[in-house]
Amino acid sequence: MSGQGSEAFRQRRQFLNSLLALPAFAVGAATVGYGSMLPAAGKSDSEISLGFSLYGTKQLTLEESMLACSAAGFRHVEFCLNPGFPTEPAVFDAAARRTTAARLRELHLTLPCLMIQIPLVCDDAGQQASLRTIAEAAALGRDLVPDQPPILETVVGGSPAKWDEQKAGMLQRLKGWAELAEREQVVLAIKAHVGSAMNSPARLLWLLQECGSAAIQAAYDFSHFELQGLQLQPTLTELLPRTRFIHVKDTAGDAAKFRFLLPGEGRTDYVQYFRLLRQLKYSGPVCVEVSGQVSGQPGYDARKAITSTWAVLSKALAESAG
Repeated sequence: MSGQGSEAFRQRRQFLNSLLALPAFAVGAATVGYGSMLPAAGKSDSEISLGFSLYGTKQLTLEESMLACSAAGFRHVEFCLNPGFPTEPAVFDAAARRTTAARLRELHLTLPCLMIQIPLVCDDAGQQASLRTIAEAAALGRDLVPDQPPILETVVGGSPAKWDEQKAGMLQRLKGWAELAEREQVVLAIKAHVGSAMNSPARLLWLLQECGSAAIQAAYDFSHFELQGLQLQPTLTELLPRTRFIHVKDTAGDAAKFRFLLPGEGRTDYVQYFRLLRQLKYSGPVCVEVSGQVSGQPGYDARKAITSTWAVLSKALAESAG
C-alpha cells in the first residue's frame, strides 16, 4: 500500500474508532459538528437547543434566512442542498462558501446538518448519482466547518407496501453509502418517512444493524410515526441511541391522508417531548422542518414561520425544565 493510501486508511480507521468508542449521544459532539455549539454563559454544554431548517426558506436569500433565524433566537440552521436552493453545491461556489462560513460565526449560528435527498430504491445510475451527491455534500460541509463538518441527512424513498421486496437492494446500496461516508469521514443520518419503504423504527433499525457501519446513523422525526398511530416515548426510546439529528413538525390526519403543519399547529405536546429528551439524556439540536406541503402554499411567509415556531418551541423548552 502506498504512503498516501496508508495515511487515508489510518484516517478512516481513526474516524470509525472515534465513533465506536464514544457513548451514543456523545458522537455528534465529538465528530460531526455538535462540539462547535458553544453554550450560553453559565449553562452546561449538555443541553437541548433549537434550530431551523432552511428547507423552509427557499423564497428568501441565504443571508435573509440566516439573519431571520439568528434574530428570532435559533442557535442552529440546517442548509438544504437540493436543486434550486442557494446552497446547492453546483451554484454555491468557493467565495460564497467562505463568506457564509464567516457569516455563520458572526451571527452565532452553527451548522449541525446538511439536508440532501438521495434514494435507496434506484438503479445503478441512480446509485452513482447518490454517491456523487454524498461526496459533494461532504466537501461542502468541510468548506463551511472544517474542524467539525456537519452530518448529512436524507430520506430514502421506496414504498411502504414494497418493503419486503425492496429491503435487500436498499441494504446493498446503503453499504455503498457507508463505504463512501467512511472515506469522506462524515456521518450520514437516514430518516424514516411515512411514505417511504423505511417508515418505522423497526425497519430503520434493521437497515442500521445490517449495514454495520458507524458512519450510518438515524435522524428522528416523530411526525412520520405519529401519522401511523405510534407513540412518542417508545419510538424515541428505541431510536435515540442511534439518533444524531432531530426534526420537528406537526401533523393532521393519518398515514392514508395527511398534512404536515408547523410546530404548534397540531397534536404534538412539545413540553412532554422536551421532558422526555431530558430524561433520555439527549443533548444537541432539535430543528424545525417546514414541509413542502406548508411552504408551497400561497401566502406562506418564511419569516413568520421562523418567529412563530421559535415562540412555540422556546416556550415549551423552558417549561420542560421546570
